[in-house]
Amino acid sequence: MNRMKKRIKKIGIFFLLTASLAAVEIQNTEDAVNIAGKQRMFTQRMLKDYAMVGMGNTFGTPGKDLQQTIDAFTDHLKLLKAYAKNDAIKKSLDEIEVQWKPLRKILQETPNLSKVEKLQGDLEALLTASDKATKLFAKETGKNSGEIVNMAGRQRMLSQRMASLYMLKVWGVKDPKFKLKLDDALMLFKSSLEKLEKSPVNNEEINALLAKVKRSFVFFEMMNRSKSKFVPTLIYKKSNDILKNMNSITELYVKIESK
Repeated sequence: MNRMKKRIKKIGIFFLLTASLAAVEIQNTEDAVNIAGKQRMFTQRMLKDYAMVGMGNTFGTPGKDLQQTIDAFTDHLKLLKAYAKNDAIKKSLDEIEVQWKPLRKILQETPNLSKVEKLQGDLEALLTASDKATKLFAKETGKNSGEIVNMAGRQRMLSQRMASLYMLKVWGVKDPKFKLKLDDALMLFKSSLEKLEKSPVNNEEINALLAKVKRSFVFFEMMNRSKSKFVPTLIYKKSNDILKNMNSITELYVKIESK
């Protein structure tokens, strides 16, 4: 039974990353906000997986997950470019594509500790560019729904960002801004979670999922306060738990606000 549960969880994450693109067409701008928001999350998930592979940690098959995420980022970008209507969004997506092409090649090479600091910076720039595109799509909705989908989707990214920062530290990357970056991610996640909990559009399903996310997030707050080292596999698992639940929440917001 436990093996079956683990397999189902793996399938669930795999579907989250690759639920594509044959099955997921962009029906409206809320969909575009959701998919563009996933791109932000992918930048941090790829960094997390890259560090796990570099450390030789095979929990969650990070090598396989990394390749799936690389493919998903590429497919999502094509989908967004096909849907984009205004010039500002098209230009933003073109800029992402220029940044992505060399990064894709580096991410498929054997992870190297000496290269990861530059890779982190480049993925940070890709995250910024992806965030810009997401906000442009959110603005195009012309209503508050775009913002709530954007915020919920950003929580997916923050779950992976918190984990990737910790993985890099465990791997041995000396980042003088590590504490500041982690604190900023934690504060933004917490404040956004509080806003989502108060949203008037929430239903019972969303509230139940938000409660699960809140319980998982406590783990990251404990990790940040503790002077002890946490096992990377626990960080990996908790970040995936939050990702899975926040992805479900984001898609529920899309459905509600698209009506």
